[in-house]
Amino acid sequence: MSERFARDLFAVTGGLAAGYDGRPAITDVTIDVRRGERLALLGPNGGGKTTLFRALLGELRPLAGTIDVRVRAGTVPQTDRSRLDYPVSAQDVALMGALSRLPWWRRPGRHERKAAQSALEQVGLADRAHRSFGELSGGQRQRALIARALVQDASLLLLDEPFVGLDSPSADQLARLLDDLAAGGRAVVVATHDLDQARGYDRVLCLNRRQIAFGPPDEVLDRAVLEATYGAQIVELPGNGGDTVGVVPAHHCDHEHQH
Repeated sequence: MSERFARDLFAVTGGLAAGYDGRPAITDVTIDVRRGERLALLGPNGGGKTTLFRALLGELRPLAGTIDVRVRAGTVPQTDRSRLDYPVSAQDVALMGALSRLPWWRRPGRHERKAAQSALEQVGLADRAHRSFGELSGGQRQRALIARALVQDASLLLLDEPFVGLDSPSADQLARLLDDLAAGGRAVVVATHDLDQARGYDRVLCLNRRQIAFGPPDEVLDRAVLEATYGAQIVELPGNGGDTVGVVPAHHCDHEHQH
């Protein structure tokens, strides 16, 4: 991460607690993210990753602590939760990013369409601008949703497990795009279960209804932290001679409760 981007885009202080109906779903969160930084968010499903994203977006009021988000944030949801039968093109999806910045009575015009086209070019989808969103591959749908966030002029990107279901070439292409966006000064926060991926990021937040650890991956991703984060949901990878070479979270299917 370049020193020229070393300015916090958001800070969560005072041991953030957030949740639903007055009951905390996450507690004791104190983090910051800087321009150009890539932050991996690790934790089990149901551990509070979605709650933290909603708090950062201003959808949930903190029950304790404070959130100071100094830039526009954009969220990139999992595409397997998107409507694929809705008759919109990739350009239409990107153009939706302009709606939050327009008066309710104004429709997107030439300026907004130009911004959408530019965003699609940036994510490598210019040649599929008029393709139906549902006809795109999983990786292409993720990139269309990132284009939507770019049209929002979001400097902070919050991505919810964007690599789920992608084949290796699509995942590699998406990873390169996120690296490029961070190199350009945006902050990228990725919720993931992929430890190998997280080890390549600038910092990692481990969350299991409370903050377990936060810092550079080579400093925080040890066995004790992973066991506190994933508990019984970790599996050991045996190496030659029976030695354990690593631990990774097991994949599971439950999703965090949505409200």
